[in-house]
Amino acid sequence: MSESTNVATTGSRTTQILGFVVLLGLSVVFVLAFVVTEPDAVQQDAVRMFYIHVPAAIVALYLTVPALAVASAMALYKKTRWWDITAAAAAELGVVFCGLTLVTGVIWGRPIWNTWWEWGDVRLLTTLVLFLMLLGYLAYRRSVVDPGTRARRSAVIALVASTNVLLVNRSVIWWQNRTLHQKSSLIEGRLEDMKLFTFALSTLVFAVMFFWMMIHRFRIGWLEHKIETVGVDAAIAERRASAHAGLDEAISHPALEKEGST
Repeated sequence: MSESTNVATTGSRTTQILGFVVLLGLSVVFVLAFVVTEPDAVQQDAVRMFYIHVPAAIVALYLTVPALAVASAMALYKKTRWWDITAAAAAELGVVFCGLTLVTGVIWGRPIWNTWWEWGDVRLLTTLVLFLMLLGYLAYRRSVVDPGTRARRSAVIALVASTNVLLVNRSVIWWQNRTLHQKSSLIEGRLEDMKLFTFALSTLVFAVMFFWMMIHRFRIGWLEHKIETVGVDAAIAERRASAHAGLDEAISHPALEKEGST
């Protein structure tokens, strides 16, 4: 990797490989989902959105939000910029995957429910509330200048927002008379053969994509932190050295927690 490439990107050999795996995996998933798998007996071709909508929801609810909650709790405990930046990165990806869940959900729901949006559906509303809470978390971070204050207060907001995952998860059961959503196809055994394989592969690819994006977003956040504390030249030099070494120092080096203490 050339020096100019190191300056221009946050990539390393590891993330380049992950990026290739994600691109290849998404290509295979789209072919399987929209060409190979058979239409549903009731929903016909509309069911193909299932292979995008549900994996996106799984990543949003069970990867991005738990990562945000853990990082926020550790930011309060350790009081380091490392965990605060990790929380911010997780929140941004939470917005991405939660937004994708909502968009694919309304596209899938239109031909099945005969409406783009149903305000009486509890799962839709709780997912929208989670999306807005994550947006609010990010907006608040932008409004506070002092890093220490921002980290502490943002962590509390994130922990409160994370509790909404329980409502989203249990909404179909607790308010089954107020939702158009069906119960889990996987739990009820309605997925088998190629449909089950496509769903499992899609979920795995989306999970890998989350970790790949998380690494890049963390590196951007860490570079911003370094620019604030030591200047542009030192930040670029550190990232260049990390890339040449082929290590993910901005993710795993224990010395960064001490350096990033608030």
